[in-house]
Amino acid sequence: MIKTEAAYKNALQRLEKDREYLAAYRAQLNEHGLTTDEITRVMEPQMSFHQQLNDEVTWYEGARRGDPQAIDSLRDLGRLLIALRIASGMSQRELATKLSVHESQISRDERNEYYGISMDRAQEIIEALNANLAITAQPRDIMVRDLLPA
Repeated sequence: MIKTEAAYKNALQRLEKDREYLAAYRAQLNEHGLTTDEITRVMEPQMSFHQQLNDEVTWYEGARRGDPQAIDSLRDLGRLLIALRIASGMSQRELATKLSVHESQISRDERNEYYGISMDRAQEIIEALNANLAITAQPRDIMVRDLLPA
């Protein structure tokens, strides 16, 4: 996951290099007489890594724009906190200062996507980011078979 502007810029450079490499590789495979299906199968692993990096860039750009980062599980709260920090334009160092912790603590927490964070700590971070949090919960869809007598 991209968490800093420096990592974002690095990812953009990697994407461009990947595009160039993939285009050259495709041309090389084509020159060897492989069919389109064969080329697709051979290139699938590289394309998968490229798409994953592209997805991370898209996520970061959305977070930076402040696009809503809805989550459907509290297990994703860490990603939400990171997105809120990015959207606020606050660096890890600035957040650390507001929370009176060392920058390395924020870096470590974000690297682990705040795994195991307490609700109190999450609230402190949300407040430090001057953000609001709205939580909604709803029952899962009830299946008709669940309503029938056994």
